[in-house]
Amino acid sequence: MAADAAEEIRGPAHGTAPVPLSVLDLVTVGAGRTATDALRTSVDIARLAEHRGFHRYWVAEHHSMPGVASSSPAVILAHLAAHTDRIRLGSGGVMLPNHAPLVIAEQFGTLEAMAPGRVDLGLGRAPGTDGATAAALRRTDRLNEGADDFPQQLAELIRFLDDDFPDGHPYRRIHAVPGPVQATSPGGVQSAHRPPVWLLGSSGFSARLAGTLGLPFAFAHHFSAQNTVPALDLYRESFRPSAVLDAPYALIGVSALATDDEKEARRQVLAAALNMVRLRTGRPGLVPTPEEAEAYDFSPMEEEFVRSWNANVIHGTADEVRSGLDDLQKRTGADELMLTANAHGGDVRLRSYELIADAYGLPTPA
Repeated sequence: MAADAAEEIRGPAHGTAPVPLSVLDLVTVGAGRTATDALRTSVDIARLAEHRGFHRYWVAEHHSMPGVASSSPAVILAHLAAHTDRIRLGSGGVMLPNHAPLVIAEQFGTLEAMAPGRVDLGLGRAPGTDGATAAALRRTDRLNEGADDFPQQLAELIRFLDDDFPDGHPYRRIHAVPGPVQATSPGGVQSAHRPPVWLLGSSGFSARLAGTLGLPFAFAHHFSAQNTVPALDLYRESFRPSAVLDAPYALIGVSALATDDEKEARRQVLAAALNMVRLRTGRPGLVPTPEEAEAYDFSPMEEEFVRSWNANVIHGTADEVRSGLDDLQKRTGADELMLTANAHGGDVRLRSYELIADAYGLPTPA
């Protein structure tokens, strides 16, 4: 189990990429497009990623955001599993305080049965939305309690995944199905394998917890760049070898967009930044077109936000993006780069991953 888990976590690097490359999908919906369009794009990108040697494809849980159609990662991952054969699929992540641990264990046990040996369970402790929506999801307004209880919720979830509550525990006779209990039942021929657990974070809390538990760690560099190096340092310093890993393994989420010319890249990231301006000021909507962003009258405060936001988006031609990714990997020592391409059009996002794959000489489909 330990060797298998470590093998699933540590992916291969292809071409000239310094580390494995992966994809983070927010299933973004642009103005004039539908959620159906966005999900079709996700299938197209997942297929491209699989054919070109990207290691994994994760979907992130968000709620009450018109421009982000990834409220149900498990449902989307089941859809992607039906359209792919080899690439690892996972959550980047499921927000654990929003759900009962047993429900997550059942969902990801089902995904594991659909796509054996290629499912990751990435977990976060943030709500993935605003406080009011989080309260509606959890049926409580005691939101701080959810974050404070995260280590206990995590321990319970892992117990369900491993089916190993101790004797005397109130959940000892409860089993997450599909799951390991089927392998030990009379006549059982089910695999006892379960998805590896990752911890996600944008600060030091999950970094330290992941290190202490000997779990792989994913850091949200794409929206918390100032905390990346301190969090990774803390993870490595806190790391204790476990049955899962004998050494730290950390990936970082990176906002990266490659286009055929530099000017087009600037237009696309401006539109994505306007989308973030609206989200941060309580006006979430569909991702605007580049034309709408160019015509928008940014206030001085909004202009400063855009400059700051886009300073952490690696964008430009394929060669420029490759150079930026190489520099970031050297600076952080990340073991894997998980790329998220935020743009209005699905065709632009698909082209970005294709250009990056070409820039690194990743395998080409037969």
